[in-house]
Amino acid sequence: MPELPEVETVRRGIAPHLVGHVIRSVEQRRPDLRFPFPEGFVTRLSGHEVTELGRRAKYLLARLDDGTVLLMHLGMSGSFRIESSGANAMPGDFHLARSKNPVHDHVVFLLDDGTRIIYNDPRRFGYMTLIAPDALAVHPLLKDLGVEPVGEDLTGAYLAARFAGKATSLKAALLDQRLIAGLGNIYVCEALWRAKLSPRRAAGTIAKTDGTATVRADRLAHAIKAVIADAIVAGGSSLRDYVRADGSLGYFQHTFAVYDREHEPCLREGCRGTIKRIVQTGRSTFFCPECQR
Repeated sequence: MPELPEVETVRRGIAPHLVGHVIRSVEQRRPDLRFPFPEGFVTRLSGHEVTELGRRAKYLLARLDDGTVLLMHLGMSGSFRIESSGANAMPGDFHLARSKNPVHDHVVFLLDDGTRIIYNDPRRFGYMTLIAPDALAVHPLLKDLGVEPVGEDLTGAYLAARFAGKATSLKAALLDQRLIAGLGNIYVCEALWRAKLSPRRAAGTIAKTDGTATVRADRLAHAIKAVIADAIVAGGSSLRDYVRADGSLGYFQHTFAVYDREHEPCLREGCRGTIKRIVQTGRSTFFCPECQR
């Protein structure tokens, strides 16, 4: 599943083609994706200008000129393809032809300049819905999300306050979207390696007894923000179905320190450990048992 850096990369790729343009028409080629499309989906979008394209956790949020917000989630295999002159002008070191199988082109947005933005989703785990202007903050998909793992809100003090007293593993706590929004399996593994913290460590151990931050909490907050920032710069990680809106592959996977490197030597200078894979809450965790404590 695309994680936050991949979704942010898609947002940056689509925004120049979408924001400031009127959606002339919408082709909705099936009644549902993961969930049914909202009633009046096509008519509520047609004729409106997109004034902003934002992101919250792993959701893309397109705001229209009437205040309505189009919420989009890529699911497991969702992607956008841009068809217009110059649409492939964005740089990318690796390229992969985007799927043009019309069977999987489920939604097509036709803009006022002739650009077509096509949503393709072979597995149909993605979804789209429309949110009224006054309902965004209380919408069930958004209201319980934690802080973003970018910006100033994520600090060692925040982590310590939220994790204090928790016996659950650090890995599981970091994947809890109610605490940190948008963190996924890949980048949690990478951040824990950078912070030299074991994924099996109890989450509460990064806080002092009074709930304030330890050095571990500060180190972890810095590592999370750094790994997310590096992944966004790299265009995300091209695993399985994920590619960018211009058809180019993200390349952060070429710098993985632990993820998908089971039995390979640890890359930390001076460490003689070997990367191990374990399963936590049904998901693979990769770490170095030698230097991550």
